[in-house]
Amino acid sequence: MNAKSILIVDDEKNIRTTLSQALEVLNLPVQSAVNGEEALKMLSEDEFSVVLLDLKMQGMSGMDVLKEIQNEFPYTKVIIITAHGTIDCAVEAMKLGATDFVQKPFSLEEIRTLVKKVLERDEIVESDTSDFEALIELTKKYINRRNFSAALETIKKAVAKAPGRPEAHNLLGAILEARGDKLEAQKFYRTALEVDPTYKSARANLDRLTFRRDDSDIDFGKK
Repeated sequence: MNAKSILIVDDEKNIRTTLSQALEVLNLPVQSAVNGEEALKMLSEDEFSVVLLDLKMQGMSGMDVLKEIQNEFPYTKVIIITAHGTIDCAVEAMKLGATDFVQKPFSLEEIRTLVKKVLERDEIVESDTSDFEALIELTKKYINRRNFSAALETIKKAVAKAPGRPEAHNLLGAILEARGDKLEAQKFYRTALEVDPTYKSARANLDRLTFRRDDSDIDFGKK
């Protein structure tokens, strides 16, 4: 199978159908699995570049599937689908290399744009990162491969390149939080809000840490 094949893993039929329809325009092979066990079997038989993985499923949880993917298929990129994820799950997912999240309900264009960006991330190399957006994507590439030292260095370059952009401050905070440094994470979430008081991702992250909410996901950069 083509290395750029996509696997959808969700126990809701309508979600699988919606995602499949959204990705048709990319002209890439798309397959679906109804649960984690079926997904891992398919991954062992074929090569997939991207997996769209529901975090909350009957039977084997999405987090357990993610752990198996990172152990057995470490170069497979995972986009987490969630409606009821907790902060603890989201941070744990980032530790396992997941940087991309989409929350139900989502738009078809949102899914297409995210999958294309994740696929293109493979082509980014350090020598090409002369602009801010490339540095952000390279940071996520390093996180996908669980190279957090390189991710930290790269996101710091993004902050230096565009200190007036809140995305980099917010992502730096998310990396620090995933590494267990919540106080430093709060500092960078606050910096993102000083740069742009309307930046919703940083506000959500700071509020969640400040009030210790457990009912919302860590936000890696959506506004």
